Amino acid sequence: MALVGKKFPNLSVDAMNEMGDTFKLNVLEEAQKNNKKVLLFWYPKDFTFVCPTELHAFQNAREEFEKRNVMVIGASCDTPEVHFAWLNTPKDNGGIEGVKYPILADSNRNLSSRLDILDIMSETYDDETGAITLEGDNVTYRATYLIDEEGTVFHEGINHMPLGRNVNEFLRLIDAYTHVQEKGEVCPANWEEGKDAMNADREGVASYLSLN
Repeated sequence: MALVGKKFPNLSVDAMNEMGDTFKLNVLEEAQKNNKKVLLFWYPKDFTFVCPTELHAFQNAREEFEKRNVMVIGASCDTPEVHFAWLNTPKDNGGIEGVKYPILADSNRNLSSRLDILDIMSETYDDETGAITLEGDNVTYRATYLIDEEGTVFHEGINHMPLGRNVNEFLRLIDAYTHVQEKGEVCPANWEEGKDAMNADREGVASYLSLN
């Protein structure tokens, strides 16, 4: 079920930071109480391959997100302890040492299940034993959520496991949404900061298309 235009689920989840502190983090509350946008990105597993490249990419762009009043949060279904071990593994050994933003540890899969982003191909029910067998890794796809200051999702996207994300595209989307919030204009295809936007009416699109 798409969440765009809806409030992000109100659910607290264990999280880990680079200091080794485990704490509860509620994404909806973080957006609302701090009056910030939130970028929440999910990745499949710690100690894997594409995943550390993404975590470092978001860390490298963290200053750009902070300039835009955006909090970055990572997330997977690993435990806090595994997160901390990975945070203490050097980059040149496949680790994420140097990552400073919090990482959700949704090991009970309460939030990822609600978001319906788990890699579950099928479920088989055994009538005799009552057991349910899952086919799939039961870890998350590369799902990304952009959430505004009121806790409303304004972008969501899901990549398959082998496909790393383009961090700059999320900066572009945040810039575009902020422009809509501040100017009341809408942002056409391939819009970037500094380019023309347009009024959301017949005259607006005609004027924009005549110049582009």
